[in-house]
Amino acid sequence: MATAPWPQPPEPPNLFDTLAALSAGHPDAPVGVALPSVVQNGVVRTAANVNTALIGIDAGRELAARIGRPVVVLNDADAAGLAEVHIGAARGVAGSVMVLTFGTGIGAAMFIGGTLVPNLELGHMEINGVEAEHHASARVRTAEGLDWQQWAERVNDYLDAINHLFWPELIVIGGGVSDNYAHFGPLLRSRARLAPAQLGPAAGVVGAALAAAQGPKTT
Repeated sequence: MATAPWPQPPEPPNLFDTLAALSAGHPDAPVGVALPSVVQNGVVRTAANVNTALIGIDAGRELAARIGRPVVVLNDADAAGLAEVHIGAARGVAGSVMVLTFGTGIGAAMFIGGTLVPNLELGHMEINGVEAEHHASARVRTAEGLDWQQWAERVNDYLDAINHLFWPELIVIGGGVSDNYAHFGPLLRSRARLAPAQLGPAAGVVGAALAAAQGPKTT
């Protein structure tokens, strides 16, 4: 899998040029892009962990103009959720599923009977008077030097809110921290059944590819 460093300076034209260069190695494949943003019909609506200059830009159209192919753009947690529901830990689950990704922020994707409810942005939900991703993201664990027990208690606060508000039957724990599930998974508490993401940190990439294969949808 080809990779590239985040463009510097991180202005939108540089980002789209980088993505175009990455896609050049697969000139006949559909293209999917996952961003940590609310995305509606290809247009970026929020930018909590990326350059705010992206807000209002039709990212799908901008990239498609560079590569001459249709592009599907979606929220990164939604992409990870698609992967886990189709080929990962939530495959075959008929009820409600929440896929939570813990990394720089906290992403959340909810599925009802396999159908995505897009752009939930539950990482910005308030927990103990603090925005959830400022309380329990993987980035916060590293920045504050929390051990797994300390961090798991914060995640438990978040899981408690998710369980009380949404009542999922399964919660899949993914994101960059998911490779360490053996360290913190046994410390988590949840009414809903918990499972580690089978695709790990790669779920977003896989989900973006799945979304591209399915083609553009109105969201």
